[in-house]
Amino acid sequence: MVINNEEKKILSNYLAKRGLRDTAQRETILEAFLQAEGHLSAEELYDIVKSQDRSIGQATVYRTLKLFTEAGLAREVHLSDNSVRYEHLYNHEHHDHLICTVCNRVVEVKEPAIEILQSALAERHGFNLHDHRLYLYGICKDCRESQDSPNR
Repeated sequence: MVINNEEKKILSNYLAKRGLRDTAQRETILEAFLQAEGHLSAEELYDIVKSQDRSIGQATVYRTLKLFTEAGLAREVHLSDNSVRYEHLYNHEHHDHLICTVCNRVVEVKEPAIEILQSALAERHGFNLHDHRLYLYGICKDCRESQDSPNR
């Protein structure tokens, strides 16, 4: 896969503004991140990247994910066990998350009624919203069914 030029340009501009170099390692990490769908941990991304370039260390992946987040290319998703996963942010539709507190499954949800309610709530309190994150924590159907199973 070739890196989307817009995303590469966003990263390059972000790095230049901060006096950081645009390296081949960062490009490899960006390509791997953009190819992966879903919610990746830094460790999962590192496993993908190290199979492509063994010279890239785990700390480099962690630092680069932080850069992606700061540049607006990625968003952190905080799970119930305090672990963090990363998802694509740039050019992706807004959505919220349902997170299972047993298995850490993450389900992306889009609900217009919630968006309308949040906007009305902010307006009522004099806020001009520019971003929000909604995480709803609970137990997914699969975990509930396994907890209810008599073979436990």
